[in-house]
Amino acid sequence: MLLDLAFATSATTASTLEGATRAMAGGGVPLDFDRSVLLQIVVFAVLIVVLKPLLFDPVLKVFALREERTEGARATARELQEKAGELLRKYEKELERVQQVAAEEREILRSETTKLEAEILREARDVTTRIASDGRKKIEAEVNSIRVAVGAESEKVAQMIVDRVVGQGVN
Repeated sequence: MLLDLAFATSATTASTLEGATRAMAGGGVPLDFDRSVLLQIVVFAVLIVVLKPLLFDPVLKVFALREERTEGARATARELQEKAGELLRKYEKELERVQQVAAEEREILRSETTKLEAEILREARDVTTRIASDGRKKIEAEVNSIRVAVGAESEKVAQMIVDRVVGQGVN
C-alpha cells in the first residue's frame, strides 16, 4: 500500500516535473524524475527512521562517551601534573632546607674542630714547654754538679801543681 501511494505520488510529481523540464530545456541539462527517484527517496527516509535508533544513536553515544572519557583522562592528567609540580616544589624546598641544615652542621663541626685543634696545639705547646723546662733544669743541675766536680778537681790539680812547683823549688 505504501508503494502504491508512492507510485501515485510519483506519477503526479513526474508529470509536473516533465513540464518544468520542458520549460528549462532551452539551456540546461534535462532532468528526468521517474518512480525510481521517488522510491530511492522513500527508501532513504525509511532507512533514516529505522537506522537512527538502531545505529546512529548508539554510535553517537559511543562517541560522546569516548569524548567524556578522554576529557576525564585529560582532566585527571592535568590534576596529576599539578600534584607532581607541587610535590616537586615541596621536594626542592625540603632539599634546600636540608642543605641549609647540613651547612649549619658542617659549620658547627668545623668550628668545634678548630677549637679542638687549638686546644690540642695549646696542650702540645704546654707539654713541649714543660719538657724543655725540665730539660733545662736537668742540664743546669748537671752543669752545676760538673762545675762543683770540676771546681774540686781543679783545686786538686792546683794543689798538685803547687806541690810540684814547691817540690821542684825545694829540690
